[in-house]
Amino acid sequence: QLQLVESGGGLVQPGGSLRLSCLASGFTFSNYFMNWYRQAPGKERELVASISNLGSSTNYADSVKARFTISRDNAKNTVYLQMNSLKPEDTAVYYCNFRTRYSDYWGQGTQVTVSS
Repeated sequence: QLQLVESGGGLVQPGGSLRLSCLASGFTFSNYFMNWYRQAPGKERELVASISNLGSSTNYADSVKARFTISRDNAKNTVYLQMNSLKPEDTAVYYCNFRTRYSDYWGQGTQVTVSS
C-alpha cells in the first residue's frame, strides 16, 4: 500500500529551525521526483521545494530560497526538508508529494507553527 508519512512539525520561535521528514513506502521511491508543499489557513497550497529522483537537482520557491534545504536518502526511502531562519509566514501544514503520469499522491501533512 502506497504511503507518505510526514513528521517533524511543531511550534518554533521566529529564527528557529525544524527538519521535516517524509517516509515513503509502497512504491519505488528512487524513481520519482519528490516535492514539499505547504498550505496556510485561507491560502492555496503552494510548492515549496522539489528534488530529482537521485537528488542531483533541487528547486525552491523564492520565499524559502537560502533558508530551506530539500534532500533525500533513497536507501531510507525518506525525503527531508531542513527549515532554517523560520518566519511567522512559514506557518502552514506541510505536505510531502509525488506524482505519476496518472495521479498525485499526498501525505497527511505535518503542522509547522512559527510564533513567539
